Amino acid sequence: MASPSVAYERGLPANLDAERFVLGSILLEPMAFIGVAGLLESADFSLEANRRIFERMGELYERGDKIDRVTLADELIKKNQLESVGGLTYLISLDDGLPQIFNLDSYVKIVKDKSLLRKIILSAQKVMDHAFLAEDEPSAILSEAEEGLLKLSEGRNRFSLQKPGQIIDEFEGGLNSFLDPTKRRHGISTGFLKLDEMTGGFREGELIILAARPAMGKTALALNMGTYIATHPKNPQTVAVFSLEMSKEQLLTRMICSEARVDQQRFRSGYLDGDERRRLMTAANTLADAPLFIDDSAAANVMDIHAKLRRLKAEHGLSMVIVDYLQLMQTRGRAENRVQEVSQLSRGLKLLSKELRIPVVVLSQLSRATEQRVGDHRPQLSDLRESGSIEQDADIVLFCFREEYYKRDVESLRGQAELIIGKQRNGPTGTVNLFFRHEFTRFENRTGDVEAAGYDGGDSGPIDLGDPF
Repeated sequence: MASPSVAYERGLPANLDAERFVLGSILLEPMAFIGVAGLLESADFSLEANRRIFERMGELYERGDKIDRVTLADELIKKNQLESVGGLTYLISLDDGLPQIFNLDSYVKIVKDKSLLRKIILSAQKVMDHAFLAEDEPSAILSEAEEGLLKLSEGRNRFSLQKPGQIIDEFEGGLNSFLDPTKRRHGISTGFLKLDEMTGGFREGELIILAARPAMGKTALALNMGTYIATHPKNPQTVAVFSLEMSKEQLLTRMICSEARVDQQRFRSGYLDGDERRRLMTAANTLADAPLFIDDSAAANVMDIHAKLRRLKAEHGLSMVIVDYLQLMQTRGRAENRVQEVSQLSRGLKLLSKELRIPVVVLSQLSRATEQRVGDHRPQLSDLRESGSIEQDADIVLFCFREEYYKRDVESLRGQAELIIGKQRNGPTGTVNLFFRHEFTRFENRTGDVEAAGYDGGDSGPIDLGDPF
């Protein structure tokens, strides 16, 4: 990004009178600074002199000193900047021509609008330069362009403080609807009864971390949820799956076998009977028609995922995203260490969920601390690998745990699975008991939970609970 002075010299959009009147208005009414500072930053001024004056005003305000020509000049002298901004002559001229009843809000809007235009132009120029050089893949350049414009759009909405009355007025139906739980948008049902009961379903803007040690079944569990939502008979919803570990063919094979309840080993070996082939065909046709989108790009980063999801949401809608898994993702640019890199990724995914207003389920590895723990190997929040920021950014942290992994000779533990809610920002923590069918790599509700909810039990996995919302 070019400096403000260079930007002005290049003929980019600017209004020097509006900038001067903003600074002059503050000198005449020092208490106006806090209102201006809530809308403008120093980079919004096109001239370096105006930028430095605004920064010095901010330092005076933060110290509690009055802002006037004398204190401002003294502050500039301390920074050895008085002559560079035009000396006392320029400070005195700031309110020249300023109306007796000045319209500060209008001056601020003009300065902000011109600043945004400059940023759009410079962002577009940067993209053009990269396109002409052709040093990166076109898809990467396109993602960078989308991300740059998105940040400019986000910058316009930074100051969105609202009173409770405004929030209620904007809620569809007003106060009565705001206080009526039945009028609220429900979370997305995962198909697992007890999990839905404890979480209320996965809600828009939530970052859900699903963590486990290798071979515990976290990928299978996430795919079971995604498949349930995308193939719901009454209201199928769009689900995107980003797999950084498995190919799209491997992923689809697992999903088809799980839906058809066909042993994956028998499928790979080719020893299938007629009924199994029929079930596989039915499951494949169901998934083929489902609004389920799979991406197996190995070097995905948050910006790439964000760009793809924006396009997907515009074309097909979007209800949930699954990312498998966090530690395989990459960041653009350099990070000082892996912990900082994972922190950037988790924060980026949280912002993605808020911006797209969807739940984002991110799979994560756990540290070896669970293996080394004597007695109880159940995971806990401190086991989240490489970064405490994962726990901080997540709205819900789920741990997939199967004790049979550690006690293979205990037959009574076979298939017993626990989904531990280690953190929930807006609800209780606890344990959801599930059943894991190894041959299908499929998690299912316990029969007792299904019967308690009025269903038959049997071999139902994530079951039809009606509308998933």
